[in-house]
Amino acid sequence: MVVGLIIACEVGFWVLLAAGLAVRYLLKWRRTSVALLLCEPLLELILFAVTAVDLRNGAEPGWEHGLAALYIGFTVAYGPYTIRRLDGYAAHRLADGPRPPKPPRHGMARAAHEGRLWLRTVLAAAVACALLEGAIRYVGDGDTSSLRSFQWVSLRAVVIHGLVALTYAIWPKKAPTEADDMVRP
Repeated sequence: MVVGLIIACEVGFWVLLAAGLAVRYLLKWRRTSVALLLCEPLLELILFAVTAVDLRNGAEPGWEHGLAALYIGFTVAYGPYTIRRLDGYAAHRLADGPRPPKPPRHGMARAAHEGRLWLRTVLAAAVACALLEGAIRYVGDGDTSSLRSFQWVSLRAVVIHGLVALTYAIWPKKAPTEADDMVRP
């Protein structure tokens, strides 16, 4: 049941996002668009409530409960960023708005961008770990090893993403020069 709800929340996220942007830029209904986009956090609250009720009703804590916590953490951290980026693209494509800036590709600007993304991953892991810790305490004396393992999964994601982001700061990619452009056919 929880896995199906996670899938439904993901599909719902994209459906609400597409509907919100279509209503905003095609029909010019800004208030309706805001209302649709504000419904997105409700999906995570529903997932959280159903997961808590599932555990309260005696379900054995499993990987699906850990996945639900990771999904909620990821959505909290990356959801607003995703919505903002896609809103910029929709404004450009559908409402003749300015082209949204692309993330930097070179140098320390790219390293700073990767660092900001890593901070989002830290937030996602913090939310997921807090939800998982709450679930562990909520369950009490039962077997919570699967929930603990998902805490480690989220912490490993932070470390791996941090190392990748750090490589951009240590070895920044250099911008192509005019001489490089002349060599290419």
